[in-house]
Amino acid sequence: MLRKLAAFSSALLWFIAVLPTSAQIVDSSSLPRQRVSNLQHGINLSEWFAQVYDPKGYTKEHLQTWTTVEDIALIKNMGFDHVRLSINPEPMWRANRADEIPAEYLGYLDAAVRMILDHNLALIIDIHPESEFKATLAQDAFVEQFADYWRALARHFANLDPNRVFFEILNEPELTDRYRWYGVQAKLAVAIREGAPQHTIIATGARWSNDDELLFLEPLRDPNVIYNFHFYEPHIFTHQGATWGVNYWHYLHGLAYPSTMESAQKAADLEPDALNRLQVIRYGLDHWDANRIEAEVNQVAGWAQVRGLTITCNEFGVYRRFADPADRAHWITDVRSALEKHRIGWTMWDYSGGFGVVTKSSGKSAPDENTLRALGLKKP
Repeated sequence: MLRKLAAFSSALLWFIAVLPTSAQIVDSSSLPRQRVSNLQHGINLSEWFAQVYDPKGYTKEHLQTWTTVEDIALIKNMGFDHVRLSINPEPMWRANRADEIPAEYLGYLDAAVRMILDHNLALIIDIHPESEFKATLAQDAFVEQFADYWRALARHFANLDPNRVFFEILNEPELTDRYRWYGVQAKLAVAIREGAPQHTIIATGARWSNDDELLFLEPLRDPNVIYNFHFYEPHIFTHQGATWGVNYWHYLHGLAYPSTMESAQKAADLEPDALNRLQVIRYGLDHWDANRIEAEVNQVAGWAQVRGLTITCNEFGVYRRFADPADRAHWITDVRSALEKHRIGWTMWDYSGGFGVVTKSSGKSAPDENTLRALGLKKP
C-alpha cells in the first residue's frame, strides 16, 4: 500500500511539474483587450483586392501595382498603426471546392501581406465581397462552402503573428434577418478558429454593420473576438452625391455639418421626390453635431462594457466629391474624438478612394493635411 501511495505521489508531482505556470497560461478572453492596442489608428486599403472597378478586373498588373511599397511606407509615416485589407473572395472562388484557393492568387495576396507586415503595421484581413455574394448566404449550402473557404484561408495565414494579424468574418453583412446572421457568423467563426487557433476574430452585427445592429448582437461562444461596427451617421451627409446605396443620395450636395435648416432646405430643393425632400428637411431638424455623434457612440460603448467585450470601429468617413472640405473635416474630428473618448480603436475609410486620406495623381500619393489633422495625425 505504501509503495502504491509513493508511486502515486511521484506521478502527481511529475504531473504538476509539467503543468504550465500561471505566467505561461494564456487566457483567451484577455487576448482581444491586449491585441486591440495594435488597432488604434488605421486606414482601409480599398480598390486593391476588392471593389476593383477597372473593366479588366483583378489582373496581375493591378494586384501588383495598385498599392505600392511607397504607399505602405507613407501610411506608416502618416502615423497609422494598422491597415484593413479588403479582399473579395470571388476571384479565387471555386464552387463546391471553396477550400481549394488558387495558389497564384494566394501568391499575390502573400506579397501584399508581407509588404504590410514588413512596415511594422498590424493587419486586418477583411473578407469583402459584392452584394450578390453576400445575398447567397441565405442558402445553407453556400454557408458551408464559405466556411470551407475561411477555414482554408485562416490555415494559410495561421503562421503569422496573431498579435498583429486579425481575421474579419465578413464586411457589412446584408442579410435582413438578424437571427440568421447570428447563426451564419457563429458557423464561420468556428471554421476560422479551426484554421487558426491562436488568432483574434473580428465579428459584426447584421445589415451593413451599423452601430444599432451591434446593439442587437449577443456575444459568440468564442472568447477571442473583437466586435466591430461602422459609423457613417447620418448617411445623408456622409454619402451626399454617392451613386450607390440609396438612390436619392445622388441628387444631394451642399448639405452642411453640423446640420442646419438653411443648407437642408437648399439641398431639399434638388430632390424631385416629395418623400425624399422630407428626409433632407429632417436632417436639418435633427441637430447632428458632436453631441449627437457622442450619444450614438456612447450606446455602443455601454453595450460592450456591460458584456465585458472589446470593440472597434473599422469604417467611418465622408465621401469627398460634394461635401464641403471644412464640414467633412469637422465630422471626422467629431467621430474620431467620440471614439477615442471611449478608447475605441478606429480604421478610417479609406486610403485613396472616394473617401480618401490621400489623393493620387500620376501614381503619386499626396496626403490631405485637413483630413490628417481631423484624425489627430500630422502630414509627414
